[in-house]
Amino acid sequence: MNKLPLLRMILLLVPILAAPAFLASAQDNPGAKASDDLVSTITALDAALFDAYNRCDLEKFGSYLADDLEFYHDQGGLAVGKQKTIDGVKNNICGKVRRELVPGTLEVYPIHGYGAVEIGVHRFYHPSQQPDTPGEAKFIHIWQLKDGVWKITRVISVDHHGLAQ
Repeated sequence: MNKLPLLRMILLLVPILAAPAFLASAQDNPGAKASDDLVSTITALDAALFDAYNRCDLEKFGSYLADDLEFYHDQGGLAVGKQKTIDGVKNNICGKVRRELVPGTLEVYPIHGYGAVEIGVHRFYHPSQQPDTPGEAKFIHIWQLKDGVWKITRVISVDHHGLAQ
């Protein structure tokens, strides 16, 4: 039996299953609540990242990604490295998909000494296929603040409707 698909599933599920425990402890600890400044910063970064994504400005889009980015996608698996994600956007997204954040779903939590975690739900519109039927996904972005610059180091994206609610 090939254990590789099982290992990939476990690697995808561990961060997702651990997130509720992390969030519960963050919510129980008043010191873990994100400041208004941090929420504003991450909200603005999210908007700028996906503005570049929607406009297919790959240079700008890539400027928000760490070189050693790890992108975990429920359908596509693991992609390691910034260039793989940029190439994926170029080949599969540009001119074909538009992303919008679902209002009221964005959550931001500080990661002491590192940066922040951003959690939310976004919709993807495929105008050429089903313009009125967007797909939804839940996402987690780990943002690192290094030398005054914010970059995404980890992404987890899973079908929002496939998750237990």
